[in-house]
Amino acid sequence: MLPWSTAWQRKGEFMSKTASGWISGFLGVAIFAGSLPATRAAVMDFDPVFLTCARATIAAALGLALLAAFRQQRPGVEDLPSLGLAAAGVVVGFPLLTALALQHVSSAHSIVFVGLLPLCTAIFGVVRGGERPRPAFWLFSLLGSACVAGYALLGGIGASFQGDLLMLGAIIVCGLGYAEGARLSRKLGGWQVISWALVLSLPVMLPIAWLTMPASVGHVGAPAWFGLAYVSLFSMLIGFVFWYHGLAQGGIAAVGQLQLLQPFMGLGLAALFLHEAVSWPMLAATLAAVACVAGAERFAH
Repeated sequence: MLPWSTAWQRKGEFMSKTASGWISGFLGVAIFAGSLPATRAAVMDFDPVFLTCARATIAAALGLALLAAFRQQRPGVEDLPSLGLAAAGVVVGFPLLTALALQHVSSAHSIVFVGLLPLCTAIFGVVRGGERPRPAFWLFSLLGSACVAGYALLGGIGASFQGDLLMLGAIIVCGLGYAEGARLSRKLGGWQVISWALVLSLPVMLPIAWLTMPASVGHVGAPAWFGLAYVSLFSMLIGFVFWYHGLAQGGIAAVGQLQLLQPFMGLGLAALFLHEAVSWPMLAATLAAVACVAGAERFAH
């Protein structure tokens, strides 16, 4: 049996580590909240495939510079499958599918689907990360997701079946990318994982970006340029520095529930910058989902 002082010290270290994870996770979510509004602004003038590849190429160049500047050791061969899954989910899958979806639905409509992401991330955290949250955690996580699904079925599913289907696909691949990247972050570090995932995808993304580049940029407005800059710098790189660190420190399933806050932040940004309508059902579903975060966090460990 551990001495009282040692046990108390270890408990304090655990609580400090968990708090650090939640703070980092919240900062990551706050940054990601602007992703869908920024993507919506960008696809007004940019092709979705070009946007996906361009943002990954720009972020990869920055990530490569960081890796070289800090002389980071290359990941081992055994890490490549995990890096590949992370890249497939967060570098290619989610950006491309959301860009395609946002040609059919508003960012305000798509943002509500992000409320399904915590449950998806938690499931992959169990499957890939070996985590075992308490049963009550799943109850609150399911309730939060049900709020989102209820809104989609009763409040806005008629907007575009194709757009909603693309958003659901984006959520699934993103949850896998989050969980896989967080698992690897425990070994390599948060910003290193997203940087290596971007570098790994660069040989594919750069040529496609070049081939799909618009012949002329004269028609591209300032909002689209701002959207491209935001998703390249913040959504694709800086946000993951905080997010992967938060998931690794505080737990994939637990900190992943902070994503229930993302729709609330995103709806405000969509209304403020894109002047999109935010309905009462949207707000009600979002607030109900947010209420589930506290419950999920309490029973996460």
